[in-house]
Amino acid sequence: MTRDITIRQAIPDDYQQVISVVDAWWGGRRMADMLPKLFFVHFQTTCFIAERSGHLLGFLVGFVSQAIPEEAYIHFIGISPEFRGRELGRALYEQFFDSVREFGVHTVRCVTSPINKGSIAFHLRMGFHIHPSVLEIDGVPVIEGYDGKGEDRVLLAKAL
Repeated sequence: MTRDITIRQAIPDDYQQVISVVDAWWGGRRMADMLPKLFFVHFQTTCFIAERSGHLLGFLVGFVSQAIPEEAYIHFIGISPEFRGRELGRALYEQFFDSVREFGVHTVRCVTSPINKGSIAFHLRMGFHIHPSVLEIDGVPVIEGYDGKGEDRVLLAKAL
C-alpha cells in the first residue's frame, strides 16, 4: 500500500460513488442491492472509505451490534480491482477493528458465500475462524439457508 492513500470515515455523500462501482468491482454481479444508503447515514463511525486524491479505492461497511454490544459485524467490503493484493483490505479491517474496540467490542463477525474462496482465504489470513457446521462445501463448513432458501453462508468470527 502506498502512503498517499487516506482512510477516513464514510459520510452519506460517499454513497453514490460507492454504489456506482460496486457491481463492476464484483465482475458484473448484482451486489448494489446488498448495500443500502442507510449504512452511510446511520453507521458513519464504523464505515470507512479508502481514497487517493479523492478517487475511491475501497470501502468497508460495518456496525456495532445493538443486540450484542460486545460484537461488531462487517457487512460489506470492496476494493478496486487494480488495488487488490496491496494490503488495502487489511488496512480497512484494521481501521474497523480499532474503531469498534473503542465501543468495547471483543468479537467481529461476518459472512461470505461458500463459492467466494478469495474472501474465505482473506478472512482466515486476518485471523478469523469459521463457525463449525455439519454441512461442508468443498471442505468449508457452511450454514445451510443462512440468508434464506438456497443461500448458504460461511460464518466467520475474530476475537479482538
